[in-house]
Amino acid sequence: MKLSSHTSLGLGANCTSHGVTYRVWAPDRRSVRVFQGSDGLVSQSISLTQEINGYFVGHDPEAKAGDLYRFYLDESTMAPDPASRYQPFGIFGPSMIVDPEQYRWNDRAWRRPPMRGRVIYELHVGTFSKAGTFRAAIEHLDHLVELGVNTIELMPVHDFPGRWNWGYDGTMLYAPARCYGRPDDLRALVDAAHTRGLAVVLDVVYNHLGATGNHLPLYSPAYFHPARETNWGTSLNFDGDRSAPVRDFFVQNALYWLDEFRFDGLRLDATHAIHDESPLHLLAEIRQGAHERGAFLIAEDERNDAAVISNGGDDGLGLDAVWADDFHHTVRVALTREREGYLESFKGDLDEWTETLRHGWLYQGQLAPHLGEPRGTPCAELPTERFVHCISNHDQVGNRALGDRLNHLVSPELYRAISMVICLTPYTPMLFMGQEWSASSPFLYFTDHPGELGTKMAYYRREEFKKVRINRSDEILARMPDPQAKTTFASSVLRWDECDRSPHSQCLALYRECLHLRARVPTFQNPPRDTWRVTKIDPELLAIRWSENSGDWLLLVSLAGAREIKFSADPFTAAGSGRRWEAVVLSNDFKFGGKAGPGQLSIDREVLTLDRPAAGLLRET
Repeated sequence: MKLSSHTSLGLGANCTSHGVTYRVWAPDRRSVRVFQGSDGLVSQSISLTQEINGYFVGHDPEAKAGDLYRFYLDESTMAPDPASRYQPFGIFGPSMIVDPEQYRWNDRAWRRPPMRGRVIYELHVGTFSKAGTFRAAIEHLDHLVELGVNTIELMPVHDFPGRWNWGYDGTMLYAPARCYGRPDDLRALVDAAHTRGLAVVLDVVYNHLGATGNHLPLYSPAYFHPARETNWGTSLNFDGDRSAPVRDFFVQNALYWLDEFRFDGLRLDATHAIHDESPLHLLAEIRQGAHERGAFLIAEDERNDAAVISNGGDDGLGLDAVWADDFHHTVRVALTREREGYLESFKGDLDEWTETLRHGWLYQGQLAPHLGEPRGTPCAELPTERFVHCISNHDQVGNRALGDRLNHLVSPELYRAISMVICLTPYTPMLFMGQEWSASSPFLYFTDHPGELGTKMAYYRREEFKKVRINRSDEILARMPDPQAKTTFASSVLRWDECDRSPHSQCLALYRECLHLRARVPTFQNPPRDTWRVTKIDPELLAIRWSENSGDWLLLVSLAGAREIKFSADPFTAAGSGRRWEAVVLSNDFKFGGKAGPGQLSIDREVLTLDRPAAGLLRET
């Protein structure tokens, strides 16, 4: 479907051919004025007219893009526009009028792609490049094209307090973070990605707002539900008294990113924490608007609830995919033997791997020990592209006390082997930035909160780790960096020069070869469930087999040391009549940093000989 052209938001400051129209919902206020100008320099003001539904509206024929403004509430409280498109001086400063029509797009031939076939690369704009800006990220897009991914996913960019943040403490949901650049710089990033054939997904947060700089209560307490709480504070009001304008604020926000910035899809943070008992759930309403535009939606939802990604039944939300983290969890336990917090519910054996790969997630109603109650619903009938699998993401790295990546914790052999699995998974693979070259830099939790919250942030973070029982040893907690320290943020910035140095360059070569193969061979692109099978051959050997008329494909993953795998010994690995297996990719090949060359596979004896953990992709000939 063709990308949507810009349509006026209705909220905030909207440029017209004859000035600017303002609109804001403030049902508990008696008056709202617009003050133009920077601090202490009010150039002019206009009064907005109150409508019967709680909105205040007005038009200024003299206003234009680039002007600064604030709303003056009841002649007593000055606040930025909650639908501000840009906060050049931070979330407490004045808003800036932005005309989205001024940007000239170069991606006129671009069409939003379907969810099927996505290979996702998650990145944090501030640490993805040395400069940490939208424009600087463009410099590394060619690397992603050469890597073989086709979709980038930006962690949240709506503006937040301070100079650095993951983005989940955002409070100005319509304003791209000024520390990354101006709104047109974000448009330029999306534009540059599209011209290179990359789709772009934006992570958005509709389950809570950050604790610092949340201006919505100044406009109305009705933005929040008086009887509900989330893990991050008071729940937003999507189904209570006066909830219709609140829902409109968030639905318009989702469509705003699609219309004005041409994102191809949205990743919806913690959808399990979005409480809504309305006949039409907020997420279903967003889905309707997104699908009308040809965009796709990916949920983060810890419930393993098939209704989130199912179109059937009254409860189906119809989202296009979900982060299916069970695969990460069972892999993490298998490779590191860590079983803290939610990992307590995973054994990490190949029976779990097999079940998770067979269905999409592991828990389908079984008792989850870390919860003490059943978790999940059956999912095996749903298309494979609806399950996003990973071995690393911002949560699973950054929510470790030391921000250590999987490649920091396991041997290179194990890391290469599981990397092959994620690159070739029948589901939708997602990589976390730097994973492809086994980056040495950690990804830590960092904030720049002002005031008392910032002063106590290190204490709060340590207490949180003790509560969730992850990385909770006194020795580890004593080494945990202060989230507020500039060095914590700086150490998380990717070191791009590693890509050209051993052993990082060899790991990168493995990712490129596997992802290029995935792109060339339709069999690996979210294949129908009846075209592939997965099984455990023995306690340390997993096999995935794809059926193809011209010859099957077989991926073997061994977690053991030295061993021989005789293909004919098991019907699952036996080649068809008159055929034999040929090695295509071996994780321990010299060119990937391993110790074994192509002679590792002996065709004559139909035996694969391994001297350490490894993965091998074979093709029937």
